[in-house]
Amino acid sequence: MSHLLILLTLPEPVRMQYYDHLRKAFPELNVSMVDHHSKVGPHIGSADILLTFGPMMADHVVAEAKRLKWIQALGSGVDGIADLPSLRGDVMVTNLHGIQGAPVSEAALMAMLALSRGLPRAVRNQDERKWDRFPARLLKDKTVGIFGIGVIAAELAPKCKAFGMTVVGISSARRPVPGFDRMHSRDELEQTVRDLDYLVLLTPYSAATRGIVGEKVLAAMKPSAYLVNLARGGVVDEPALIEALEAGRIAGAALDVFMQEPLPAAHPFWRMERVLITPHLGGFCDVYADQALPVVEENMRRFLAGERARMVNVVRQGA
Repeated sequence: MSHLLILLTLPEPVRMQYYDHLRKAFPELNVSMVDHHSKVGPHIGSADILLTFGPMMADHVVAEAKRLKWIQALGSGVDGIADLPSLRGDVMVTNLHGIQGAPVSEAALMAMLALSRGLPRAVRNQDERKWDRFPARLLKDKTVGIFGIGVIAAELAPKCKAFGMTVVGISSARRPVPGFDRMHSRDELEQTVRDLDYLVLLTPYSAATRGIVGEKVLAAMKPSAYLVNLARGGVVDEPALIEALEAGRIAGAALDVFMQEPLPAAHPFWRMERVLITPHLGGFCDVYADQALPVVEENMRRFLAGERARMVNVVRQGA
């Protein structure tokens, strides 16, 4: 009997949605579930299949997974999985592609609106019962740069256009994409950000993008510009961002992802008034599991039938 281990650090009702669905769909499958990587010990040694998100993983999980054959990532990014030092070469890795467009593009709009309209300040004033009126900045006639052109960017660009924004794309390969006013290559990032009012990060995390938004890029941004990071924490040089924010070199930042998650309680970001923090909520929405499970179920059927060559969204083939 094959053994599936579900590793999800999510609220129990969400975890149970995956657990109950897969147990019902595959009664022949032994299914276990834990809510933190530190709890995999009793299960990981016999697991053939692992269902998880990259940010919830740790290297000891794959080091202890002697029978593991397949990891199904529940996000599009597989950093934190495919790059683990102890991951054997014969383990297949698949991801989910195409379902993050709506939730993450809406999260980007929420972040830009919250920053431009001073929502964090308004909420703090509400907590203090303080009546403090101040003018909001509009998105209309502003320029947004979207770094990382994929499914999410394709949904975000027309939404920004609906607000009357100029939309600039930044990609590893310059190419025309509907909804964008102009496109630039990743090599032009430092020059491109000079004209932006908002820089939205959606680019995958890799060796090429590690710390790419660092001191030089931040220094090139306008003092009135905002940074929105919905990609991965490692894309941003966090010490450089802290310095830029403290010096007032950019107007503020909305951060959904961080180098270390959960964000430590002593981290300087928590105390910064011009920083909006969300705990990696960009793609986390009410219908995510409903959209993810059909893909997971189809891959599971093919895996259990020995049809690995027909599995979808294969990022790492394995043996």
